[in-house]
Amino acid sequence: MTALVRLSDAHVVHRARSGGVFTRDRVYALTGADLSIAAGETVGVVGESGCGKSTLAKVLVGVERPTSGTVFVGGRDLWTMPPAERRATVGAGTGMIFQDPSTALNRRLTIRRILRDPLDVHDRGTRAQREERVRELMSLVGLPRALADALPGQLSGGQRQRVAIARALALDPALVVADEPTSALDVSVRAQILNLLLDLKERLGLALVFVSHDIQTVRRMSDRVLTMYLGRIVEESPAARAAARHPYTRALFSATPGLLTRSDPIPLTGPVPSATHPPSGCPFRTRCWKADALCAEVMPGFSAASVPDHRFRCHHPLEEDRTADENPREPR
Repeated sequence: MTALVRLSDAHVVHRARSGGVFTRDRVYALTGADLSIAAGETVGVVGESGCGKSTLAKVLVGVERPTSGTVFVGGRDLWTMPPAERRATVGAGTGMIFQDPSTALNRRLTIRRILRDPLDVHDRGTRAQREERVRELMSLVGLPRALADALPGQLSGGQRQRVAIARALALDPALVVADEPTSALDVSVRAQILNLLLDLKERLGLALVFVSHDIQTVRRMSDRVLTMYLGRIVEESPAARAAARHPYTRALFSATPGLLTRSDPIPLTGPVPSATHPPSGCPFRTRCWKADALCAEVMPGFSAASVPDHRFRCHHPLEEDRTADENPREPR
């Protein structure tokens, strides 16, 4: 089956403003990403702030062009398409829900205009059909019709995020990428938005990429989970499994109650490396209790676990059946 979107060795490198007058530092935001998203599946992406989650999301929906590597959409190279075809392909095939609906929505436009804009830009249907589609979208995400002529500032945070979700669905995309869609919301409405996303995924048959730092939420929402560290995908595993093989994933899971049999979190000591000057070899070695000289010299490739669809990048992976007896020590 052809993947909806597939990344092959995708890299994103930015020029940092901190460099000198004649030279600028490079920020390695995404390094060597290989990923396929199939129709109807949900892929969760976890990791600390600055690990490249949002960059990966933007590359998947064509918002950001990779510095090198390839983005295939429907089996075709997205960035070799003519610009008009690329805009049509991205606009109709993908949708994105951003982190903060307060900044993602144009505060000067009514909700009606916000939801109709994608239909106008892509010339979908007649004017009457577009108005009907706006009403359908509002109903789909649980917004009363009376809010159609309201401005975003007149809505609650949860209502604004519902508008953002409706806008992402306006053109019936096959893939929706949600980048921390609940982090800017009150705790009381987060569950409502997550349940809405799950319901829409099932009803519409969407593929969903769910980006978050909340491990519990990601595992609840996802079929498989990607762990990112310093711009790299370091582990990919079925969401139903908590027995991570990579030390970083295990540490993330241990910090969330109920995911491991042990009760004590695994501490991560040592310096957090810079994306501008990443360490040699494995980027996690400066904080890893299992790091040795090999880790400092060679970036590990992917190894396959005994469980299907589980792979990880580590020279010294944790044992699958050890969740309570790991004793982290100071990194070397």
